[in-house]
Amino acid sequence: MYGPVQLAGYVALLVTPAVLLLRAIRAPAALPNGTLSVQFGVVLAGSVVAASERRRLSRIDATEFDRTDAVDVLAVAVAAVVTYGLSVHAGLGPVLASALVGLVAGVGLAEIDGAAYCGSFVGMASPALFPTLEEVALAGLIAGLAFVATADSFGGFGGKYGTLALFGCIVTVPLMGVDYAAGSVLAWRLAPVIVPVAVVAAVATVLFRVRGGMSAVVASAAVGAVAGVAFPAVVPELGPTLATVAFCASFVGMSSAKRLEPLGQVAGAGALCGLVFLAVAPALAGAGGKLGTTAFVSCLAVAGGLELPTLVRSRVDQSQLSR
Repeated sequence: MYGPVQLAGYVALLVTPAVLLLRAIRAPAALPNGTLSVQFGVVLAGSVVAASERRRLSRIDATEFDRTDAVDVLAVAVAAVVTYGLSVHAGLGPVLASALVGLVAGVGLAEIDGAAYCGSFVGMASPALFPTLEEVALAGLIAGLAFVATADSFGGFGGKYGTLALFGCIVTVPLMGVDYAAGSVLAWRLAPVIVPVAVVAAVATVLFRVRGGMSAVVASAAVGAVAGVAFPAVVPELGPTLATVAFCASFVGMSSAKRLEPLGQVAGAGALCGLVFLAVAPALAGAGGKLGTTAFVSCLAVAGGLELPTLVRSRVDQSQLSR
């Protein structure tokens, strides 16, 4: 039977995106038009996948915490601290720092690359939120425990690691008595630029994996590294934002073929990711894992939207048979 720890992990993967979307609605800054409709659609479609995932998990036996789990928890925490150091103290910035840690882990530490990549998202937190390494380490430990607890939950959906990272940050904020940085709204007029960048980044990540033979971690990190260097150099004004969008959408491209198979589905999730990125911009500012959570809800929404017609037909057929 599915154990209480695994159930808690499943809940964490649902509550974290809900908190992000709710905070976006309640953000003090004036919301762009269309924010509420984007979030409502994401929640409605994503709930279909969440329900089917819960039924699947109810049939899985619980597993006990072992040495491998302990290594994963430690890897998440260490990667969080290293990424934060590279981002803040070495001046690389969050995107390049996380991408670099992902590349190193993906190439040289394949057995813990997922855990390390998850931790790198915690380390993307702003010093305005977590000014000390101790706070980052605590968030990393919490995210690491969640990483282990969710080993069987929502497998194959891109953005899951980032969602766990955001969960670690959200829990750490009240524990350490800190508060989120001031968020800023991105104008919807940027959508014609942001959405295509997100689509290209998501598709490029898949192509790196399928045709380039890269792992999901290396492919995503490679897209992040290229975007983090190229965009600020080519378009200085929008460069940092576009690099962040590309890195965010690269997590969509980490989805397995069992979740989002044709490139068209990946591209659709990438486009939605760009819209959600705009919608949640002012929420939970400074927290690590926002980008992954944005990708995660986008993947769930597309997968749920694809599953919805079959679910409706099944319910209609059942209703007719019961008459």
